[in-house]
Amino acid sequence: MYLGLDLGTSGVKAMLIDGDQKIIGSASGSLDVSRPHSGWSEQDPAHWIRATEEAVAGLKAKFPKELAAVKGIGLSGQMHGATLLDADDKVLRPCILWNDTRSHAEAAALDANPIFRKLTGNIVFPGFTAPKLVWVAKNEPDIFAKVAKVLLPKDYLRLWLAGEHISEMSDSAGTSWLDTGARKWSSELLSATGLAESQMPSLAEGTEQAGKLRGELSYKWGMGEGVVIAGGAGDNAASACGMGTVAEGQAFVSLGTSGVLFAANASYLPKPESAVHAFCHALPKTWHQMGVILSATDALNWYSQIAGKTAAELTQELGNTLKAPSGVTFLPYLSGERTPHNDAAIRGAFIGLEHESSRSVLTQAVLEGVTFAIRDNLEALKSAGTSISRVTAIGGGSRSRYWLQSIATSLGVPVDIPADGDFGAAFGAARLGLIAATGADPLSVCSAPKTEETIEPVPALLEAYDTAYARYRALYPAIRSLAHRT
Repeated sequence: MYLGLDLGTSGVKAMLIDGDQKIIGSASGSLDVSRPHSGWSEQDPAHWIRATEEAVAGLKAKFPKELAAVKGIGLSGQMHGATLLDADDKVLRPCILWNDTRSHAEAAALDANPIFRKLTGNIVFPGFTAPKLVWVAKNEPDIFAKVAKVLLPKDYLRLWLAGEHISEMSDSAGTSWLDTGARKWSSELLSATGLAESQMPSLAEGTEQAGKLRGELSYKWGMGEGVVIAGGAGDNAASACGMGTVAEGQAFVSLGTSGVLFAANASYLPKPESAVHAFCHALPKTWHQMGVILSATDALNWYSQIAGKTAAELTQELGNTLKAPSGVTFLPYLSGERTPHNDAAIRGAFIGLEHESSRSVLTQAVLEGVTFAIRDNLEALKSAGTSISRVTAIGGGSRSRYWLQSIATSLGVPVDIPADGDFGAAFGAARLGLIAATGADPLSVCSAPKTEETIEPVPALLEAYDTAYARYRALYPAIRSLAHRT
């Protein structure tokens, strides 16, 4: 058996699979986010351990024999979080999370130094780890002076599991300290933020052994000795391993809280000015490109609260037949935007409202706004040298057939719906645990799920969608100056 642990923002998910990759069961533990000030987002790392213990206890209650047979554990986690430890591995302050924007000024200052884009292949975004440490140095100097190690969230979990300071390439690529092409820490980038390589964890590939489970936990969970822990992956790379998106030309679109268009690459293809992420993949000698929008289902959930209907009820009102875009356009920038604008200050808007703008018209506009934001990501990926001929849809929003038709038509590519199953980050992490424990071939293990159905673009609406997308594109520069004044 193999265990995948996925440390998300809202909870920890534990999943058991067998040697044939059949899912045995899963369980979870919940997490909350603390927001002590506007733009801040933090968690206490002790809560990650508590939630992990809850999740594993849930599995042990239902599958004690199967849990006892675990030979490998894979880790997945929310990226970019700054977990600061002193020389005794004590946590110095709450972890600053990926969606925390307090360090936007520090990020802009680092990004102005050309060495960052040159070596990392990415813009220094406010959510990345390096600018957070610069913020701590400026605003909490006593804490900064005590920092002995900086760990990403899942790697703090590894410290508890194995007693080791180890990270891996895909997660570390989101720190702004990794030489992404060379797959190693950059002493030059670290020095620019007042840090040294000795304050970083050692690095492994996601498929490699990166620690073994401590005897105390092995005993507590009823496992044998020597359980291998894989390097693991950041959450999106882990999801890609679960989806089989690991080889050149493979891509998925994720409609979760945020939205992701993810493409696997056989080579390193950075183009930071496009705001496309160029990161290491979890498999050796592979990379990936990723466009990210900050509000996908989050935008629909926001609107559903205002409309007084659930998201499912709102999308059901649209039916299953795709309609041409109306004159109402929605910009989904509720908390700023990452790809392609890298704009923390921009905010959302409805444009083109009139007396006839019914609830269903606004629902349609919200879905289309997210769709067009994903098309922005496709255009950015194209400009960075990546061609996509089809995508697989995952995430909660992929349950809306209408939305998938909208995405297929706007992107101009077929959208595959995988057969029933859970192919997310916890499954991908379990696959990495299997590879690390057995030495199995990563490409054969990380295969794609069967496709249940393919949603094709609607030919009759291609021109209408292109026209609506052009209108959407024109609106960002039109409202940008207004948003930045407030």
